[in-house]
Amino acid sequence: MNLVLIGYRGTGKSTIGTRLAAMLDMAYVSLDAEIVARAGMSIPAIVARFGWDRFRDLEARAVADAAARDGQVLDTGGGVIVRPENVRRLKERGIVFLLEARVEDIVARIGGGGDRPSLTGVKGFTEEVAEVLAAREPDYRKAADAVIDTSRLAPEDAAAAIAAEFRRRAGV
Repeated sequence: MNLVLIGYRGTGKSTIGTRLAAMLDMAYVSLDAEIVARAGMSIPAIVARFGWDRFRDLEARAVADAAARDGQVLDTGGGVIVRPENVRRLKERGIVFLLEARVEDIVARIGGGGDRPSLTGVKGFTEEVAEVLAAREPDYRKAADAVIDTSRLAPEDAAAAIAAEFRRRAGV
């Protein structure tokens, strides 16, 4: 069984995911890091050179490979839910936790977003976060088995709450 973290960037997936892996004695896998390693270039470089569709193809392959294994904390990219087959694969062997946070907290955590390419290409950073988050919200909620608001919890507390719920649901 895997523990899967979904949510917009800046909601704490990496920070909380590494804590969860240690708490639960599971492997930690960042799907974005897997994509970067396989492509041999950064996400902004992939998107600039090949476009978002190609990035999503690489992401789908990374999801398929990771979801075929058990015993992992999977830290997914913020847009993993845009392809239904990704969600289906992640849920086959995983319990999916949506990490959410207020727009202002996301913006404060990730700053100007310069490490990632724009998703809309036309909005200011805060406007883009709000717009993309609103558009993805129904898919995030549909995919989630449980929701954790990281605006209200320290990373340690969020990890403890998720670990307890994972153990309960997984029966471990």
